[in-house]
Amino acid sequence: MFWYNGQLIQGNSLELVIDDPGLIYGATVFTTLRVYHQSLEHPLTNWKGHCDRILGSLQAFGWQLPDQKQLQQGAEALLSLFPVLRITIFPDGREWITGRYLPVDLTQRQQQGITAWLADTPELIRSLPAHKTGNYLTAWLALQQAQQQGAQEAILVDVTGNWVETSTGNLWGWQDGCWWIPPLIAGILPGTVRSQLINWLQKQGLVVRETAWDKERLLTLEAIAYTNSVVEVIPIHTILTPHQSLTYESSHPSLEQLRSWFVEAG
Repeated sequence: MFWYNGQLIQGNSLELVIDDPGLIYGATVFTTLRVYHQSLEHPLTNWKGHCDRILGSLQAFGWQLPDQKQLQQGAEALLSLFPVLRITIFPDGREWITGRYLPVDLTQRQQQGITAWLADTPELIRSLPAHKTGNYLTAWLALQQAQQQGAQEAILVDVTGNWVETSTGNLWGWQDGCWWIPPLIAGILPGTVRSQLINWLQKQGLVVRETAWDKERLLTLEAIAYTNSVVEVIPIHTILTPHQSLTYESSHPSLEQLRSWFVEAG
């Protein structure tokens, strides 16, 4: 079951005209959100934050805005069935909403951490990284290659080799009593959870610094994690690089600072 252009549809097939730019070029904007307590109003669901990011991209591209009432109606039609919704908008304002379930091993990943693979080529940089567009091929390819190496995530780099983000989320590193994160100017997606965590941590009097993740920075980090609105906080205990494997403490006490926000807001 999914929602498309004002209608709830039973089935798993969507009909598009053969010259639809969303089909040919990946010309769509999307966001993926986790619905908490089956409510768009829940602060962790952050419906407004996701919609604002979509609208910002649509305005930047000069595309037609969707019918906001119809968009919300579609999300509400699916939220009782699926904990995760993917909201996609076409250039002419059509909305397409699909649902899925949480990863079956999510709790294990949250508690034990994962292995990531370093996609050490700028060829895998996401297209238009400040926007979440339907052209997600490079991130998808990086994730597929990571899985072939026995890893669960891929870490993308910029043209100078600095680490910027994972294929599905934003990076966080702990060092010298504060959090270090790649800056937006590095060419990363402005994650909704990233923004919420920055604001919350700063209100708690905790320090968050935005700086490039170069080789010197990486060797001094004590803990690394990535975040997105579906999986929350996932520690990374091992990173496979072409020359060596880097290890980090997946049970580092600093990670509780990130997790605490989800507990408090929940």
